[in-house]
Amino acid sequence: MKSKANNTTNEYLKTKVMTASQEQLQLMLYDGAIRFCEQARQAILDKEIEKSFNLLSRAEAIIMEMVSSLRDDFAPETCAKMRSLYFFCYEKFVAANMKKDVVPLDEGLRVLRHMRETWVMLMEQLKREKTGRTGEPELSPVPPDIDISESVGINKNPFDQPVGSNISLEG
Repeated sequence: MKSKANNTTNEYLKTKVMTASQEQLQLMLYDGAIRFCEQARQAILDKEIEKSFNLLSRAEAIIMEMVSSLRDDFAPETCAKMRSLYFFCYEKFVAANMKKDVVPLDEGLRVLRHMRETWVMLMEQLKREKTGRTGEPELSPVPPDIDISESVGINKNPFDQPVGSNISLEG
């Protein structure tokens, strides 16, 4: 009975991925990496070493996929900043995996969650622009009172420019 449920779930996920827009696929990558990190965090706390290793390895693989999808020819400066953020998260996840410590995991997860929230805001803004709605205030990609550059060790906010990956905001 369980394998039939797994097959149904796998078919659902396959359909969801195959019918998703590029923007939704990027969001799925963020969601997957965050979910694996949260599960790994609990596994570390529960002293489930192998489980935490496998979950963090999956999150690391997603981050590396996101790095490889950056398109330097589109926006080289933005890509460099995004790459720095992805590598920051990746390094924190590797450190958490090696040390079985939730502190670096939480640091990387905080940045990754912020990047996801920013991506959602960009998707909402794109949706408004596509539907031609007017009279609504435009969302800035990052609220002006948040400066993540200090927390991740870069000079400027990487969200000041559009994301330069192969995931198009034009759909």
